[in-house]
Amino acid sequence: MKAKNRDQSLSDSRELDGSYDQLTDSVEDDFELSTVCHRPESMDKLQEQTKFTKKELQVLYRGFKNECPCGVVNEENFKTIYSQFFPQGDSSMYAHFLFEAFDTNNNGSVSFEDFVFGLSIILRGTINDRLNWAFNLYDLNKDGCITKEEMLDIMKSIYDMMGKYTYPTMQDDIPREHVESFFQKMDRNKDGVVTIEEFIESCKKDESIMQSMQLFDNVI
Repeated sequence: MKAKNRDQSLSDSRELDGSYDQLTDSVEDDFELSTVCHRPESMDKLQEQTKFTKKELQVLYRGFKNECPCGVVNEENFKTIYSQFFPQGDSSMYAHFLFEAFDTNNNGSVSFEDFVFGLSIILRGTINDRLNWAFNLYDLNKDGCITKEEMLDIMKSIYDMMGKYTYPTMQDDIPREHVESFFQKMDRNKDGVVTIEEFIESCKKDESIMQSMQLFDNVI
């Protein structure tokens, strides 16, 4: 029974990366299984649960497995991978927030399933789906509302990631000014916090936010 489960697990993985080869011998099978600590769900399940095609899932899985051969990524590795996209700044804090948004099980690791579920929402979800995901990213303590302190932490992490030297005239109080502007628009009842309802309603009325979301439609 264990051998059968192992063979099925290996088959699912190869189905995802499109590399199935009947000529691969059992020695290579055993080696590959010994280096992987997490196997993704089958192709059919992932297609049902996301808005990606089989080909798109295979492309994503190849990239994920290349960076994370063991099948999952922890926060430190995630930060290292993410930093490659922003060499001019310090992306560690923003990567921390992003990792927590992808780690929906709160177990300290992001699997391929976690990754594609989040990516499916960001790239293919409805406007409400995307805004809910964004709200969850900003709601750092997950209490259902965004405070000025949480938004300030996010804004500072974004400026750190982009690199201060790319904004030679930027003053240290610019992130706080952006937060004040954000709350002026979104905190409708002026109670000092932004709820999910206020967030979605305000974003939908902001043309620049709506246009930026449409940029993701054809990424993959």
